[in-house]
Amino acid sequence: MNTTEKVAVCSRSFSKNSVLRADLLEKYKNVTFNDAGEKLCGESLIEFLRGHDKAITGLERIDESILKELPELKVIGKYGVGLDMIDFVAMRKYKKRLGWVGGVNRRSVSELVISFAVVMLRHVPIAQHEVQVGIWIQHMGGLLSGRTVGIIGCGFIGKDLVQLLQPWDCTILANDILDFPEFYTNYGVIPVGIEELLQRSDIVTLHVPIDDSTRNILSEERLGLMKQTAILINIARGGLIDEIALKKMLLEKRIAAAAFDVFAIEPPEDKELLSLPNFLATPHIGGSAEEAILLMGRSAISGLDENAVPEVTD
Repeated sequence: MNTTEKVAVCSRSFSKNSVLRADLLEKYKNVTFNDAGEKLCGESLIEFLRGHDKAITGLERIDESILKELPELKVIGKYGVGLDMIDFVAMRKYKKRLGWVGGVNRRSVSELVISFAVVMLRHVPIAQHEVQVGIWIQHMGGLLSGRTVGIIGCGFIGKDLVQLLQPWDCTILANDILDFPEFYTNYGVIPVGIEELLQRSDIVTLHVPIDDSTRNILSEERLGLMKQTAILINIARGGLIDEIALKKMLLEKRIAAAAFDVFAIEPPEDKELLSLPNFLATPHIGGSAEEAILLMGRSAISGLDENAVPEVTD
């Protein structure tokens, strides 16, 4: 057990998890958990981290304004797979080390994608609401089997989704800035441009990070390329899709349905969008399976000891 270094756990969900707490305390004696359940940012985050050698962070934004105030902080173990909250340039400038493993929650996310696709194809949200208010209508839905699924972003989660879709006999289209010819060949995936993917797919699902190259990647113009019968799924990051344009298209039935787990502003504020019968919303639960939480947490714990100063790419 490490009895000298002090560890701060910023993440509220990690701090509440008894198994992860016990795992961390087996390795480190001096740990400060976020037991108050505060959403840490800016000055409150700096004060929480002050005096600690290492930290486990989740959705907290770590940038130069934070790191310049914490010369004693040496290592960050990342809880979760998204890195858009961490400023790599600042990490490198202040020689901070990062422990992170990609894709540890991929099965949790990819299973939710399939569940979203099935429930929207079968009109489950509106059917449930109608039954609750005394309306009994047997909606005619469709199968996921045999559909064309377009995956924007074929990294850890995209690849896992491809594998889960194999028994469904779907045509799978993929768009990614990288090429994975061996994987595509092995699983019968067809690499295409994003416009072709949108035009051909019955289900479109996004699995890319949020940065300057992907922000609003599905603009109003691109959304207009989708089939009128298509379903759009976003369990990746808010800000990838023009939500205002999407709402208009859902209202006008130019897109059949959409299911979002993430939003540009969370919690989402557009009550009209949330109330649409062909829209399903969940509160950022893509990685919130018990098994995924433990994998992400243990990865963050390992990252306190296995880490490196992050590389900065152009």
